[in-house]
Amino acid sequence: MADVFDELQALITPERLLHDPRAHGEGVSVCVLDSGVERAVLDAKFGDAIKHIAGGIFSADRAEPLPYQGHQSTPHGTTVADIILTQAPKVQLFSADVFGPAGTCEVETVIKALSWAYDKWKCKIINLSLGVTEQKLAQLPKRQALLRTIEEGYHKDVVIVAAAHNDHPFTRSYPAMFAPPILSVDKKLFGDPLAFAYEQRDQIEFQAHGRGYLGPFAMEPATSWAAPHLTGIAARLLSLRPELKPFEVKTLLYWLCRAK
Repeated sequence: MADVFDELQALITPERLLHDPRAHGEGVSVCVLDSGVERAVLDAKFGDAIKHIAGGIFSADRAEPLPYQGHQSTPHGTTVADIILTQAPKVQLFSADVFGPAGTCEVETVIKALSWAYDKWKCKIINLSLGVTEQKLAQLPKRQALLRTIEEGYHKDVVIVAAAHNDHPFTRSYPAMFAPPILSVDKKLFGDPLAFAYEQRDQIEFQAHGRGYLGPFAMEPATSWAAPHLTGIAARLLSLRPELKPFEVKTLLYWLCRAK
């Protein structure tokens, strides 16, 4: 691991991440587990610079997802996808819409989508810019099932990035609170959108740039936009070192913060 650090110390700085031609996400599959992605919007912005987007629409009462038709349930997921593609334009993006026509998301739906992304799409990174409130996990079997699924991804070498709850005095958001198997991310405004920080608070460890670039709420600071910024940075790392395991990705991110 020491020689990896030595090699990457010269390569992986915010400046090199912006300009190194190898750090663009090539070969890295990323699942946006969210409210769907409006493919035409992203095609209009990025054109042929991005790969074809695949996906599915998930629900708790179906064993398999409905086909993804290139549309969003709400703009939230498209903003998230846009941030990831801005950071790492050559990733292979998958859209897991866990809201669908119902407009709500249940724990069981998130679990199904996670398992599908692991086993069917073989995603290397999953971005969760959504949260399951603590109240929805009051039943211990639900909490255990979600935690087991997160741990399953970790042991399958999947990097899971989860947004922390936004400022709220009475509730916490899962799976961000399940760290350390995941990268938990809070929001902060950085001058450089590729900048990030390690600052442990409660069970949240990282901070990333908390504004987006596309959509009606993109400029409102939110953890939903911070998570995909760190997802994009992780994809850049993995395009340089595809063999990195989740704990190595987290260690490198921590080290990079301390090496500044």
